[in-house]
Amino acid sequence: MDIRKIVVVVEEVHTEGGRSDDLGPLRKVAAAAVIRNPYAGRPFSHDLRELVEPSAELARLLARRALDALGCQVEGFGKGAIVGLAGEQEHAVACLTSVFGDAFRETIGGGKAWLPSVTKRASAGTPIDIPTAYRHALWVRSHYDTVTIMVPDAPLPDEIMVCLAVTNRGRINERLGGLRKEEVKGEDGLR
Repeated sequence: MDIRKIVVVVEEVHTEGGRSDDLGPLRKVAAAAVIRNPYAGRPFSHDLRELVEPSAELARLLARRALDALGCQVEGFGKGAIVGLAGEQEHAVACLTSVFGDAFRETIGGGKAWLPSVTKRASAGTPIDIPTAYRHALWVRSHYDTVTIMVPDAPLPDEIMVCLAVTNRGRINERLGGLRKEEVKGEDGLR
């Protein structure tokens, strides 16, 4: 993939609702690559392999950057992409298929859960809210969160901004119950 730039954003939350908890800060990291969209301005194509096939390499690159910035083990994860206005939303989706997801999981040390995802078509400077969930089981409600990233000059009309997000823990002061991460059996990524 033809990468124009990579952006990594780190957010560290110490309190929520005026309170901290005994688990330490919540670290959220988003890593984005702005790539050329090979399908922008071309006639409709059923075959999107020019985006799907190299996406594993892109996932590994972004995951390594995110891991370095997080500085600890990943608990939550998600992915997202914005395609520029000369492309289709399906071009963004093509960057995030299971090829990308499997490489992302492998790089961060595994995970069986469904990998939350979001895509859209938009102009440069549009923020994206990447949903995150616990990487070993989707139903761990404490880890439902978002990581927001925005790059002022991306994506240009003929680009795609491909992103992934990682977190080090669940939300600060979470208290709505549900499956606890300690209760996960790890059989199917659902419970």
